[in-house]
Amino acid sequence: MRPRRSFPKQLLLLALSAASASFAGAQTVGGSAVYNFLHLPASPALSAAGGVNVSYAAPDAGLAANNPALLRPALHGQLGLNFNAFFAGTRAYQLAGAFHVAKWNTTFGSSLFYIDHGSLAQTDATGYETGSFRPRDMSFQLSAARSYGKRWHYGLTAKVIRSSYGSYGSTGLAFDLGLHYQDTARHFSAGLLAKNMGGQLSRFGSQGEDLPFDLQVGITQRLAKSPFGFSLTLQQLHRFHIGYNDTTFNNETGFTNKSSFATKLFNHVVLGTHVFLSRNLEATIGYNFLRRSDLNVGSTGNGLNGFSAGFTARFSRLQVQYARAYYQRGRAYNQFGIQLALQRKI
Repeated sequence: MRPRRSFPKQLLLLALSAASASFAGAQTVGGSAVYNFLHLPASPALSAAGGVNVSYAAPDAGLAANNPALLRPALHGQLGLNFNAFFAGTRAYQLAGAFHVAKWNTTFGSSLFYIDHGSLAQTDATGYETGSFRPRDMSFQLSAARSYGKRWHYGLTAKVIRSSYGSYGSTGLAFDLGLHYQDTARHFSAGLLAKNMGGQLSRFGSQGEDLPFDLQVGITQRLAKSPFGFSLTLQQLHRFHIGYNDTTFNNETGFTNKSSFATKLFNHVVLGTHVFLSRNLEATIGYNFLRRSDLNVGSTGNGLNGFSAGFTARFSRLQVQYARAYYQRGRAYNQFGIQLALQRKI
């Protein structure tokens, strides 16, 4: 009799062990890690859902770049191009693709995420302007994913990270480990992602810095005979207090950043609502508690901070995506994307 396979359980234990190892070696607080641009959602579909989601499965190479366990054979030949117009002249670009190798029963993906912060004035220690420079951040990754049975999927991502700020630069290496469960009959899916496990290969200065490790888990449920689906995602589960505390700003403005137990708890929560308007048109609304909490300035009001929305329109070989997310009161960024099916699905 053949022994019963228990690989998903072993993979789950491996993910938790890797997360525990990163947790033990990288106890970072909000804003203190290096390469924090890795927290930014590169895909419009991810931005619209609140910026953090590991469970929602869609034919989107950009989503699979976030969680490698979302790579599927149906993504074979897909190429995604995403553009984000951030604030103050910062521009972000993502190029993502996927292909399936049948003889290996494996789907591969790759992604390039590039951020150009524009031209900034360069000064010396006295504040005298000596020229200009263009800060840049970049991450290039390769992913592979396989399935176990009909419902379990698992994937691994390896990525090289580079940040260049004038005469200062740093290079890092990180890994993401993802697990995804999908029951199409019940319209239910769940995901687990341990991301940014690694370290610096070269430093900005003499001191090394931790990578922005994150442990995320989430579920997505579409209601039966209804156009609505809902996602609940928990982020940064390896530590409880994840709020950003800028002591210099607090001292200058008199703002006290004291968080209640409830605030600390809900800062881990990201909510998403998916509205399936038709077979090929989907709208998404997201809410990120941490983003709203961190961007609150005194008693001036939050406006729509933390909220996001977007849509995906699907055609024969083309998907058009748009997202709008609020990071400041009265200010939002716009993100655009297209997904091209260069080959027929297999």
